[in-house]
Formats: sequence, C-alpha cells, structure tokens
Amino acid sequence: MSEKDEITNEEIKEDTTTEDEVIKSSDKSNQKRWYIVHTYSGYENKVKSNLEKRIEYMNKSDKIFRVEVPQKTVTQIKGGKKQEKEEKIFPGYVLVEMIMDEDSWYVVRHTAGVTKFVGSAKKPIPAKESEIKKIIHRSTTQTQKVEMDIKVGEKVRIISGPFAEFVGDITEVYPDKAKLRAMVSIFGRETPVELEYKQIQKL
Repeated sequence: MSEKDEITNEEIKEDTTTEDEVIKSSDKSNQKRWYIVHTYSGYENKVKSNLEKRIEYMNKSDKIFRVEVPQKTVTQIKGGKKQEKEEKIFPGYVLVEMIMDEDSWYVVRHTAGVTKFVGSAKKPIPAKESEIKKIIHRSTTQTQKVEMDIKVGEKVRIISGPFAEFVGDITEVYPDKAKLRAMVSIFGRETPVELEYKQIQKL
C-alpha cells in the first residue's frame, strides 16, 4: 500500500462527513471565504501542492482560489555561521480561500494529507477575514527570528554596543526574545548585562 493510500484510508476513518451534510449546512450566500484545513504534521506544503494540482485537474479554479501555508524566516547561528530556514507559523494547518459547496468541499477534503476542516463535523466554519489578514501579513512582514546554539555557563565576546570587545559569562538565555543575560567584568566588578544574540559571538 502506498503512502498516499495509507493517508486516504486514515482520512476516511477519521472524518465521516458526507457531501449531503455539507450541502445542507454550507453557506447559502456563495461567498468567497477563507477556511482552515487540518493536515498531518509535516504535510502542509505537500497538501498545498496536491490541492493546487487537484484544483487544476478538476477545473475548480472558479471555486477554490488560494492555498496558503503561512511561514516566517528564521535565522540560525551555529558555529559562527548564519543559516536561514522557513518555519511554519501554524504547523498542521493550511489556509484555503474558496466558495464552499459540495464540489469544492469534496476537492479539498479528499486531498491526500487533509484530515478535516476546522469547525464542527457537519459544517466547516469560515475564518474571520481580519484574522486571516493578520496571519498573512505576519508571514510576509515577520521580523527575522534569530536562533543561536548557546547555553548558560558559556563565554561570549560582545561585538557591538557600549560593551563591545568585553567578554562575559552567560547566566540566562531568553530564546523567544533572542536575548541573553551575561556577567561582564567592568572596572573589576562583575556587572549583569542584557544582550541581543546579534551583539555576541561564541568563544
């Protein structure tokens, strides 16, 4: 059995919603709305690719308009070298802009890797436009997050700012803020200094 078949079989077990149920509960206004689709973790980009192919193959571009996997750029510093990677903002989810009816529901729901729509079993719930705008804006304008392989007890050299050229011992690390606190000997006194990752270099 192929990976694709395995995924499809699991999908059928997990969600027993029928097209008829979707027809009864779908948005009668036929408006273009954003819906959030849950996927198997790690399959987000694959689902986007598969769905875009299905939209083209099944000629549903008049019902399904955009498929987005919100991402941000993360800069990692390891061994003094910078590496950039894309990190998903919402792992396990894909955004789909579509007009919900039985046909468009079927195309999305039966794409390999998709487990379900966000909402109740019988009625996918459209996301708020304001929330989607924030998510998409966040993914396109996100300030780079810097990751650094450092830990408490290590020594670092300060390379910028008022304490440039000083050496300090790391006492605390705040990875979510890309900052750390270090004890620096200034005029013979140990002084705590808060620094950003970009201001330091590992020794």
